[in-house]
Amino acid sequence: MIRPLGANVLIKRVEAEEKTKGGIILASSAKEAPQIAEVLEVGPGTDEIKVDVKKGERVIFKRYGGTEIEYQGEEYIILAYNDILAVVD
Repeated sequence: MIRPLGANVLIKRVEAEEKTKGGIILASSAKEAPQIAEVLEVGPGTDEIKVDVKKGERVIFKRYGGTEIEYQGEEYIILAYNDILAVVD
């Protein structure tokens, strides 16, 4: 598994909705990448930044934040803790 360092977090996007609120089914190319993801691993933080999200939580992150990587056929994002905007309950 990937272990983030410092104040970084490893996340995986939650699948986008297939239908609009009106019931229209979207083609995969028309779907916008979701900004909600599940936290998979959390770095230890730094002296200046305490990371207070936990594995398993869902978070909303900045649209252009993070570095997308592919590892063992799966797509992940390594994100700076400061790019997380909110925790979804």
